[in-house]
Amino acid sequence: MQLGIFTVGDVTTDPTTGSTPTEAERIQATVAIARKAEEAGLDVFATGEHHNPPFVPSSPTTLLGYIAGQTERIILSTSTTLITTNDPVKIAEDFSVLQHLSGGRTDVMLGRGNTGPVYPWFGQDIRNAVPLTVEHYGLLRRLWREEVVDWEGKLRTSLQGFTLAPRPLDNVPPFVWHASIRTPEVAELAAYFGDGFFANHIFWPTSHTQAMVELYRRRFEHYGHGSPERAIVGLGGQVFMRPNSQDAVNEFRPYFDNAPVYGHGPSLEDFTALTPLTVGSPAQVVERTLGFRDYVGDYQRQLFLMDHAGLPLKTVLEQLDLLGEEVVPVLRKEFAVGRPADVPAAPTHESLLRARTAGEGTQSDSADNPEAR
Repeated sequence: MQLGIFTVGDVTTDPTTGSTPTEAERIQATVAIARKAEEAGLDVFATGEHHNPPFVPSSPTTLLGYIAGQTERIILSTSTTLITTNDPVKIAEDFSVLQHLSGGRTDVMLGRGNTGPVYPWFGQDIRNAVPLTVEHYGLLRRLWREEVVDWEGKLRTSLQGFTLAPRPLDNVPPFVWHASIRTPEVAELAAYFGDGFFANHIFWPTSHTQAMVELYRRRFEHYGHGSPERAIVGLGGQVFMRPNSQDAVNEFRPYFDNAPVYGHGPSLEDFTALTPLTVGSPAQVVERTLGFRDYVGDYQRQLFLMDHAGLPLKTVLEQLDLLGEEVVPVLRKEFAVGRPADVPAAPTHESLLRARTAGEGTQSDSADNPEAR
């Protein structure tokens, strides 16, 4: 079970002070948060990709490459890489370089994006979002797995005799998660190839996330990758903690009310009742998070959003201390209880390489990684 954090990289005014960080300050704060995540014993740091204000992570691999040089252990991932508007050749190149820089501490989470204006900025049409996702990902897989690629599609110019440089580290492509909030076609794509499926478990009620994960698991089995329990599942979530639960509610309320993603809508109480957002004590976060397993089954990755809505860096670092000291150790212990032996661990570069070295095949048929077995 991998436990970590992700950021959307918003630049938001602190509603309690009226202070707004500069873009430079927000980027540097993100680096500090990633370093703190490793110090706190977390497994994963992930960043989103956005190309519009008020967000700053328009170049995730640049940010993660810099963080790679300041960390030693933590896995560096994206919480969305836009498979629709990024060119698959460039994705393949960037993540191969990041693999080498980080010593393999790299995976990628692909998503189609839901901000309409971004598509024409990169020469695409949002009406082609799903076809772009399918076509671009089919090419990306080949670029990482074949020495010489001849390819022809409908939405991109053809390739003839193309060789990716650099090749993936140890000739093992980064593990791929497909991320979605509401798109069944993304769950289907993940299942078809046997990749991981990440449900960004923030905005929607339990029933929706349960349905998406069940669809993915069912189709994973349908495509011959193994039993539904062997599918690789990740969840997002957001928490805010203080030792006293009411202190957490009182402190977080103005940030929630003004958040660019979900502010100015339902009350904090209604939102926490209807979605997985948890605001309270570390014990409440543990209890709520362990409950996710009741409706998605045993899963492999849990990422928390910790730095959204203008929270000052000092507060975020305090949150990470609480997460590392009082939440993560309990979650590790409790998630292991009753976990069937045949439920796979979250894939890592090392596990994929071991499987390949042991003769169990490449990434596409590894026992540790059911990505397209």
